[in-house]
Amino acid sequence: MNMDDDLDKALDAVGPRLRALRKQRETTLADLSAETGISVSTLSRLESGARRPTLELLLPLAKAHRVSLDELVDSPATGDPRINMRPTTHRGMNGMTSIPLTRRPGGIQAYKLVIPASSGRSEPDPKTHEGYEWMYILNGRLRLVLGEHDVILEPGEAVEFDTRVPHWFSAAGTEPVELLSLFGKQGERAHLRARPKAKN
Repeated sequence: MNMDDDLDKALDAVGPRLRALRKQRETTLADLSAETGISVSTLSRLESGARRPTLELLLPLAKAHRVSLDELVDSPATGDPRINMRPTTHRGMNGMTSIPLTRRPGGIQAYKLVIPASSGRSEPDPKTHEGYEWMYILNGRLRLVLGEHDVILEPGEAVEFDTRVPHWFSAAGTEPVELLSLFGKQGERAHLRARPKAKN
């Protein structure tokens, strides 16, 4: 394989990576267009692979997604099964850091999420978007506001929900929360449920 083939392979991977980053940030094409000055149609064609990415387009997108240019164009080595885990910190989501654990575009995405300890000042601001999410708490305590429910999840507990229901989550207390998250487009469910607590 020559250098031109390597470049083509890397550029072909940019579209799915751009879509995954946007979905991860829960940002619409219209929002991203307003943030970068790139038209919605151009963004859509970039994500689908119909438009060849250029430096002029990738620079504002890298800035908007808060990743380096290398992260947009650097694809994992062919045949290497290891996941290239690069954490992303989301300033607008209680400072949450997400670490991707899968790299399959369009399917169920797995993340490890780390949410800093609560400052006590954050008020719930529920959002909605297309998809279905499953979470499993590893460490710490998570406060989840889901529709009319306001619950605290402990280590070892799991929850799944339709993300079209207004939802918001944050650390509950003075320690950070670590959790695993599976996120899929509507209809792709994890089929894993929390075991109900035994009643005393």
